Amino acid sequence: MAGKVESSDRMMYQFATSGHKLKFMRKYWPLYVLSIPGIIFFLIFRYIPMFGSAIAFQEYNIFKGIKGSPWVGLDNFKRMIEYAEFVPILKNTILIGIYDLCFAFPVPIILALLLNELRIMAYKRIVQTVVYMPHFLSWVIVGGIVVGVLSPSTGIVNHLLALFGVEPIYFLGENSYIRTILISSGIWKDSGWGTIIYLAAIAGINPDLYEAAQVDGASRLRQVTSITVPIILPTIAILFLLQIGNFLDFGFERVFVFLNPLNSENGEIIDTYVYRAGLVDRQYSYTTAIGLFKSIVGLALIMIGNIFSKKVTGNGLY
Repeated sequence: MAGKVESSDRMMYQFATSGHKLKFMRKYWPLYVLSIPGIIFFLIFRYIPMFGSAIAFQEYNIFKGIKGSPWVGLDNFKRMIEYAEFVPILKNTILIGIYDLCFAFPVPIILALLLNELRIMAYKRIVQTVVYMPHFLSWVIVGGIVVGVLSPSTGIVNHLLALFGVEPIYFLGENSYIRTILISSGIWKDSGWGTIIYLAAIAGINPDLYEAAQVDGASRLRQVTSITVPIILPTIAILFLLQIGNFLDFGFERVFVFLNPLNSENGEIIDTYVYRAGLVDRQYSYTTAIGLFKSIVGLALIMIGNIFSKKVTGNGLY
């Protein structure tokens, strides 16, 4: 009898929940209609192409297609592991990803905290615009700017070094500088975008908290460390998880514009190698296996990071 009552209560609860959801959808139907183009985009350009990952387990032939190409199992993955240059390329990708997390990720947070302390609104908006503008430039343009700035003959950096008696340095022609150039150019280009996200999170903080802290005699630094940072910590955690998910996906165009035979030893990453082996040499199955390997690693990192984030901040992606 008790089991029947529990089953009946469960059915009533599910019916009430379903009715509430339908009522909610009827009320906000314009929002669901607006989401349809985005859903269609992800279906066509994200989910449907995932079926093409099957060629990672084939010896794909563009004339035979997926159905006609022979299956080879894990041979492409074995080839990836056994390839002599893959380990150095993977090492470059991991090191550049770590440097990006350590040096580039904190910059928007620091900039947002500094901009939030500015009290002259006109000056604050000007600085924010100047910091944000490089985000709209393509990596081709950024690469041209960096090449011009670091040029051994006409670059401003070498002109400044010459004032101190230093011989001109061909920065893009040496392995020791390429990683620094990649990270610093990324900071200059994209830090403004992250700054706006953190400023939006800071803008949602209740001003009464700062007033109460001022009454208690807290300094501006103490207000930042005790109020601002803890409140925006969930935002930091979410963006950090998204960054971790793209850990091995540093960006093809970001590296390709700076890459040359003189710096490829420390500069070549998985994305540029996939371009060279997949598109130039037409090794489609092999490079698809590499891409699938990247996706699996990214998914694992997101899952691990999400568990850690929930324990530390109480928030996660899911």
